[in-house]
Amino acid sequence: MPRLIIAIDGPVGSGKSTLARRVAAMMGYIYIDTGAMYRSVALKALRRGVSLEAAEQLTSLAGETRIDLRAIDGTQQVFLDGEDVTAAIRTPEVAQAASKVAVVPGVRKVLVAEQRRAGERGGVVMEGRDIGSVVFPEAHLKIFLTASPEIRAERRWREHQQKGDAIDLVRTLEEIRERDRRDRERSTSPLVRAQDAVVVDSTAMDPEEVARLVVMLANGLSGATTR
Repeated sequence: MPRLIIAIDGPVGSGKSTLARRVAAMMGYIYIDTGAMYRSVALKALRRGVSLEAAEQLTSLAGETRIDLRAIDGTQQVFLDGEDVTAAIRTPEVAQAASKVAVVPGVRKVLVAEQRRAGERGGVVMEGRDIGSVVFPEAHLKIFLTASPEIRAERRWREHQQKGDAIDLVRTLEEIRERDRRDRERSTSPLVRAQDAVVVDSTAMDPEEVARLVVMLANGLSGATTR
């Protein structure tokens, strides 16, 4: 059976990471979290005091950075220059910084090349905001996952509540809407739905339902390519 490239795109808080992990586990595929790559560069920039407006410095920083995504005990761990930063890149501060780093063309060029190398052999589930449109326009299955801004804000708020982070729901909704605007309007690789992507609205669906739907679509494609 052919090893597919499955691309999952969508706005912040739509559940892309959860979906990609579940689909990868169900199909025995590798999960590649591209957002973790941008967060890692953002974390490094914050630590070094590099301005998030300094495009050339950020591009150089990305070029000298090593990011490893490793599956350890069934979960993905993120290593930045050899340091485990799995938890460190999940703070609200790093998330906001990553959305600014991600609009820098030079940074995207460096990381897109890494993403293509990681997934070119297939058998991967890759999620982000431009996977089906830019990174892998030839992906076998493209999913555009979305949900209402209010639902996405509530999910993000609950996620941080569970971690013990004190964040405001109203402020979270404002940040979601601002992030949507920034992602749609950036000049390089804006958030768009690939023409051949399947749109899945997860507003009224639980993660397991969404994962089963995507696996069903993937299995249908696998069967079609072997006939």
